[in-house]
Amino acid sequence: MVFDSRYSWIRLAITLVISIVGNVGLWAVIVVLPSMEAEFGTSRSVSSLPYTVTMAGYAFGNLLFGRVVDRFGLTICVLGAAALVGGGFLLAAAAPSIALVSAIQLMIGLGTGACFGPLMADISQWFMRRRGIAVAIVASGNYLSGAIWPWLLSDILAAEGWRPVYTILAALAVAVMVPFSLAFRRRVPEEAQSHAAATAAFAARATTFQPAALMWMLALAGIGCCVAMSMPQVHIVALCGDLGYGPAVGAEMLSIMLLCGVVSRVASGFIADRIGGAATLLIGSTLQCLALIAFLPASGLASLYAVTFLFGLSQGGIVPSYAIVVREYMPPKEAGTRTGIVIFATIVGMALGGWLSGAIHDATGGYRWAFLNGIAFNLMNIAIIGLIVFSNRRPGARPVVA
Repeated sequence: MVFDSRYSWIRLAITLVISIVGNVGLWAVIVVLPSMEAEFGTSRSVSSLPYTVTMAGYAFGNLLFGRVVDRFGLTICVLGAAALVGGGFLLAAAAPSIALVSAIQLMIGLGTGACFGPLMADISQWFMRRRGIAVAIVASGNYLSGAIWPWLLSDILAAEGWRPVYTILAALAVAVMVPFSLAFRRRVPEEAQSHAAATAAFAARATTFQPAALMWMLALAGIGCCVAMSMPQVHIVALCGDLGYGPAVGAEMLSIMLLCGVVSRVASGFIADRIGGAATLLIGSTLQCLALIAFLPASGLASLYAVTFLFGLSQGGIVPSYAIVVREYMPPKEAGTRTGIVIFATIVGMALGGWLSGAIHDATGGYRWAFLNGIAFNLMNIAIIGLIVFSNRRPGARPVVA
């Protein structure tokens, strides 16, 4: 059987490398932001435009390349990502204005988006018994990229500036992603596809929702959980500044959050293989809500570190769980498209939550109501996922794997 085979694990290892390299586009723009601001002499809001455009491209990249994976396979997807990320970094390195850099960042965002949801959708096709851990490992590439690349690039950035950094990243993306893409030419055999479709149909019959309705429920839940998730992720540095601890402490907390998120993603993968993606998603969302509540009384340095640690451990497994649910209940030939739609919704939630928390802070002079807003959205997410879990007509039923 093709599932969980030696080739599957080799494909997983290569996919993780692609994820770590491809997702650099999401983090590099954050690292070079101060250097761009200094060179172009812009305000903080203007210098933040490249990141905003990157996130927009990232969202649509998940959507677009999800369809590409379904129709043409992962090799074409990764080659397209390499062209967009490599070409984007090279063009941005030569751009004479922040406006042109911002426009080019759309290319980088699109390519980076191809290295998240579509990679999870593809690897889910090659695993059955260990699907949860496989999807979680691929999703961890995003956080590992955020932990590794800023550290590796910091010395080059300090000595040479942001343009050489972008040039190096352009070469790196092409050098790694193009040859590795050739490893993905093998497609899942038709008989294995039929077997996977049968197990998905078995699971779908256990729930009261049709695949399309379930997908849109997951998308709405994704917006809710990620509005909540973005509150600490986007604003922890600013929160530490407001409390007088300085941005360096906030940056350290963000790193802790991301590294704990890797642990959370891998652990959630193991759990999903035992109890299913929907139940795992419900557990993660509930723990995230509790961690957000714990942020409300935290103002001391020790308590903030402790809550940040707990938040990182709670939230990391949430987003990959959506991809697992899609594969458990929906036709495998639509995995890329449907996963792309749901991941697109989670990114919309992150963007909306980041902006909304800032707007609430400006209106109230603090983050308390922003946390309460995040908790409210999180509760909406829990209600939707709880409805999916408890509407299962055969709670103990799990697909039988041959």
